[in-house]
Amino acid sequence: MKSLPFLRNEKKNKVVVTCVGGEVSVHSYCAYCRHCKGVRVGSRIVATPQMQALNDVRKGIAADENLMNAAMLFNTLVRDGSAIECDDDQNNGYLGLY
Repeated sequence: MKSLPFLRNEKKNKVVVTCVGGEVSVHSYCAYCRHCKGVRVGSRIVATPQMQALNDVRKGIAADENLMNAAMLFNTLVRDGSAIECDDDQNNGYLGLY
């Protein structure tokens, strides 16, 4: 597992990380990538809420709106965090979650 530090652009209100294909948006790519395992907030690693929400929807125990709530929670974690925890050790790049 590797840690990809955030590169913040405060003027554009954008957060990117350096991935296999270059710099990618955390909100557009990492949030929906199977390799994303969590967000580093301080010294802790917080698991991505999208994975749990997706599993609950697939099992039929949660509503689809839980995915939207999970995405909003992910954005909050990114705001407070410093890096993405990525398990793409083979450097394959983005792999869609849905």
